[in-house]
Amino acid sequence: MASGVAKNMETWKAKLEKFLHEKNAFTNLLEKMEQKTGVKRIYFAFGIVVLLALYLMIGYGAQFLCNFIGFLYPAYASFKAIESTKKDDDTQWLTYWVVYGAFSLVEFFADIFLFWIPFYWLLKCIFLVWCMVPAPCNGSDTIYNKVIRPFVLRHQDKIDKALDEAKDAMKEAQEAGQDMLTDEAVRRVVNDAKLD
Repeated sequence: MASGVAKNMETWKAKLEKFLHEKNAFTNLLEKMEQKTGVKRIYFAFGIVVLLALYLMIGYGAQFLCNFIGFLYPAYASFKAIESTKKDDDTQWLTYWVVYGAFSLVEFFADIFLFWIPFYWLLKCIFLVWCMVPAPCNGSDTIYNKVIRPFVLRHQDKIDKALDEAKDAMKEAQEAGQDMLTDEAVRRVVNDAKLD
C-alpha cells in the first residue's frame, strides 16, 4: 500500500515537473527565478500555491480570486478545445461547465449557510481545481456521472415539457407584443392624419 502511494506521488511529481518545464510565460518566469537563485522551480510553484491558499483563507477579495481561478483557466481551455479537432477535450470542458453551473446555482441558494463555513473560499477553490484537473476521474466527471446525469435523465421528460411550455409562452408574448406595437403604430398614423 505504501509503495503504491509513493509510486502515485512520484507519478504526480513527474507530471508537475513536466508541466513546469513547458514553454509559457509562467514557466519562463520560474526558469529565470530558478537560474538566479539556484532554487528548483517546483519549490517556487509550491510556494505560490501555499501563498494562494493562505490568501484564500484570510485575504481581502478571496471570493474574487476563487471565482477568477475557477473561471479563467477553464474559459481559456474551452476556447482551445473549441478550436481543436479532438472531441474529448470538448466533452471534458462541457462537463466542467455543467458542473460549474449546477454548483453556482446551489451556491446561490445556499449562500446564507455557506457564509458560516470557515475557509469557504479555499475549499471552493480546491473543489474547482479538482473539477478542472486534467485526469480521467476528475471532479467534473465524477459529479456529472454520479449526480447530475442520473438526475437529469430521471426528470428529462418533465424538463423538456417545461421548456416547451416556456418557449410557447415566449412566442405568445412576442406575438402579443408585436400586435400591440402594430396597433399603436396604426393608431398614431391615424391620429396624425386627423390632425392634418
